[in-house]
Amino acid sequence: MKSVYGNYAKVKSETVLEVINLKTWFFTRRGTVKAVNGVDFALKSGECLCLVGESGCGKSVTALSILRLFDSPPGRIVQGEVIYKGTDLTKCPMPYLRKIRGKDIAMVFQNAQSSLNPVFTIGDQIAEQVMVHERISRSEALDRARMLMEEMNIPQPGRALKMYPHQMSGGMKQRAMIAMGLSCNPAILIADEPTTSVDVTIRAQIIYILQELKNGRDMSVIFITHDLSLVKEIGDRAAVVYGGKIVEVAPVEHILKNPSHPYTVGLIDCLPDISAQNKRLPSIPGNTPNPLDMPPGCPFHPRCPKVMDICRVVEPATVNITDVHAVSCHLFVNMDGGSGNG
Repeated sequence: MKSVYGNYAKVKSETVLEVINLKTWFFTRRGTVKAVNGVDFALKSGECLCLVGESGCGKSVTALSILRLFDSPPGRIVQGEVIYKGTDLTKCPMPYLRKIRGKDIAMVFQNAQSSLNPVFTIGDQIAEQVMVHERISRSEALDRARMLMEEMNIPQPGRALKMYPHQMSGGMKQRAMIAMGLSCNPAILIADEPTTSVDVTIRAQIIYILQELKNGRDMSVIFITHDLSLVKEIGDRAAVVYGGKIVEVAPVEHILKNPSHPYTVGLIDCLPDISAQNKRLPSIPGNTPNPLDMPPGCPFHPRCPKVMDICRVVEPATVNITDVHAVSCHLFVNMDGGSGNG
């Protein structure tokens, strides 16, 4: 199978997580929802990989599939592998996976309000995760929780530990979720749009905290977002997701300076430009495809300004443009010697 990340391994350290042809489908009464339909990527030690795309493209389900946190039924991983330390997490026994969750691979969910238990204090919830994975006392776990709250720049951390989720602001809840994710010093942190429900000031604080954590702890991060401006601030590499697949992957500076897939170009064009005053902000026409009824060929072809006849019937292969930049588009398949006609 052709790599979707080129020779990136040559310039980065070892792979800590590898996702191979992952397909997560949901079997409903209305039909089969192909939320993730063939995702491939490798996460390197100490890097921040950003999964980018509009809502409904499959970013969050990809992240949930790594730890099998989606509802099953109706969801099921029908194909693919998630390799961590030589073990396929899609097929390992559930007791083994529970040891991985929170300790080796932790996740910060998108909506902190619905992710935190409203009847337990923040301190109890962080301490519980620590005690599940490590043989330490409750008082030691609470001490660690207090230090983590300090690291998250939460004022009066001792008092905050005694608070219930409803007593916290949205920004405090989100930082408490990050503290919970870091409580067992994971090797990989998955952050699912952690800045969605906070204001601009808190967003900047969360991004700064994640940058410091990645650098200080040598931790790998999968950062999920629809905002390419955040990718520029925090990411080392970006993978653009559309229709349940990765359509382009490259280091962030390559993506922003030389976007190749028409979808990536459209996302970048949608970024606000302060110098373009009195100009209407462009948008990508149409909507993301219905995963119940995916279009044939390239899933982006109904919205693509450069669509060709072949795009409507044949799914494009992945082409390595450079050693670190890959794209799935017939424009580049043709240049690479593949078939296609305009």
